[in-house]
Amino acid sequence: MIEYIPNDVVIKTIIKKSTGNVTAVSVDTGENITEKTSPFDRFIQIIEGRTEIVIDDNSQTLETGQSIIIPAHSQNRIKANDRFKMISTIIKSGYE
Repeated sequence: MIEYIPNDVVIKTIIKKSTGNVTAVSVDTGENITEKTSPFDRFIQIIEGRTEIVIDDNSQTLETGQSIIIPAHSQNRIKANDRFKMISTIIKSGYE
């Protein structure tokens, strides 16, 4: 579904609707996903490899098959100490 590109982050939208979206992401070793704060909860599932996710200065390492919910309005960053792939799901419904 998505391949690694050396020294890069690849994002492929699987579905995008007004109520949310699902994306597949591959991240090469040493790359990071920009720190951000989202107004919505985000469900992250690691489908290959290992990553470090920092939520409000609390760090957790996730490996293949593990998942985490990043709460709405939390500062977060995703670091690729090793390369990895993930599925990111954002549900916007219920925030009206």
